[in-house]
Amino acid sequence: MVPEIDKFTYRVMWSEEDQEFVGTCAEFPSLSWLKPTPEGALKGIRTLVKSAVKDMLENGEIIPEPISSRKYSGKFMVRVPPEVHRHLAVEAAESGVSLNRLASSKLAQ
Repeated sequence: MVPEIDKFTYRVMWSEEDQEFVGTCAEFPSLSWLKPTPEGALKGIRTLVKSAVKDMLENGEIIPEPISSRKYSGKFMVRVPPEVHRHLAVEAAESGVSLNRLASSKLAQ
């Protein structure tokens, strides 16, 4: 199945180091494109991703699934030091919420 390149996750931000805008794609972290304008950086990274997908298909490589198409359970495990766990448990208790709700709220910020 050939993914539509529009479904990939693109980002454009200013690069202080390069003094240009850099376009990136989360599904292809090794690719980037520099241009003086944000529009140019986005157009460039999209063209580069399209070319990379074409090459990958020709070589029989697996194309990453777009993040937007992936299914998520809403569950993941995070390991923290015991003192952080204790601090969060106390904060949750004092706030009258579960530790899960407190952690979810903090992650959403």
